[in-house]
Amino acid sequence: MNANSKNNTFYGLDFIITRDVLTPRPETEQLIDLVLSLTGVPYLPGVKPTTPILPRTLNILDVGTGSGCIAITLKTKLPHAHITASDISEKALEIAKKNAVLHKTDITFIISHLLEKVKTCDIPIPDLVVANLPYVDKSWPWVDQTALKSDPDLALYADDHGLALIKELLEEAATFKIHHLILEADPCQHQRISEYAKKTGFSLRETRGFILYFSS
Repeated sequence: MNANSKNNTFYGLDFIITRDVLTPRPETEQLIDLVLSLTGVPYLPGVKPTTPILPRTLNILDVGTGSGCIAITLKTKLPHAHITASDISEKALEIAKKNAVLHKTDITFIISHLLEKVKTCDIPIPDLVVANLPYVDKSWPWVDQTALKSDPDLALYADDHGLALIKELLEEAATFKIHHLILEADPCQHQRISEYAKKTGFSLRETRGFILYFSS
């Protein structure tokens, strides 16, 4: 680990983090909880497994993987799942690959803007897409940009009140006939996202904190 990197804990696992990737945050851990719940895996000791909606061998695509924390954590919890992780940043993918080696996880990594390369790369069409895309609106009065200075702008901010990339992903997921989609966004955006998702053929099934689960 060099002077420009640090270790950060996500879902009980340590990840190498640099200024090229978003620092994992606790609110994103609920995305992992939700995926495990949908596959019938208890996400806490003593929690009864639910009736699975998705198989544990499903194909998952983590869009905008950054450090790889979501994809890698899911692989450790669902070892029989096929997991692909994409990002538009080559530097981010370099860090994600290092983290995959660190945790001895077999992840397929691709450079792609959202779902752009899904059909041209040798990967299966995903059953489930998960994404923690940039969704921060710079005009939000409560945003402390100084506190976010260690994170790359590319991973934080989006146009259209923070919804530009989320809307684009919803449209692409509908085109690819993705049946299950899990997103992270600020709760103040959830209603607008749900309304837009409905226009693209997705229905909101569940929310957990910052996390939304849609199916078609």
